[in-house]
Amino acid sequence: MTDLDGRVILVTGAAKRIGRAIALALAKRGARVAIHYSASRAEAEATAAECGAAPIFAANLESVAEIERLFAEVHRHFGRLDGLVNNAARFTKLDPLTITEADWDFIHDVNLKAVFFCCQQAARLMLPAGGGRIVNISSGGALRPWPYHAHYCASKAGVAHLTRALAVAWAPTLSVNSIAPGVIPFGEENEPGVKALIDKSPARRPGTGDEIAEGVIHFLTASRFTTGQVLAVDGGLSLV
Repeated sequence: MTDLDGRVILVTGAAKRIGRAIALALAKRGARVAIHYSASRAEAEATAAECGAAPIFAANLESVAEIERLFAEVHRHFGRLDGLVNNAARFTKLDPLTITEADWDFIHDVNLKAVFFCCQQAARLMLPAGGGRIVNISSGGALRPWPYHAHYCASKAGVAHLTRALAVAWAPTLSVNSIAPGVIPFGEENEPGVKALIDKSPARRPGTGDEIAEGVIHFLTASRFTTGQVLAVDGGLSLV
């Protein structure tokens, strides 16, 4: 028996990459994982199978109506919600002089707006039930300026401060915390920009999805006295 046994935790963007690693780690700890995906159904099904035939839920997080439907379906399936991991995100590289309104909205609709409305829906379920935990995945881009990712950095910095605001709003019943991952490549280790960040990191290596999952598990299992925190899991990259 573990401290996550039987707890229902929704992970957004759980089909691939960091979200998949988080879902698998939670399932190994005994959590009942709800796998959200947007378009990657085959990958979501594969992740769900590795999580002990966990249920999958499709939703376009650009739409608040879809978010509301997602949480209603999760609640109908499990009858409860104990935790939320807001992992789904988008990432693009653009010269700030060329960013359009559409480029900005493409990032912010999922990276920030959807995070807020997922938090809102989770809180509406968990506050009346007496408690719960929310973990938002931010980014090293929230802590350090990346000049060709200004729109992305703004969205992830928003996630970090949103985490603090909601931690105050919903204390002491809910804890709301955030993880800011460093370089967590999935086959991109040798790309020049990625390699430069790895070389600059005090750890001198990239991180892994499992290491991000460790941070998530910490916040999901810690006392609710730990709230409003942003934990950099980045090999020290934010320090240099």
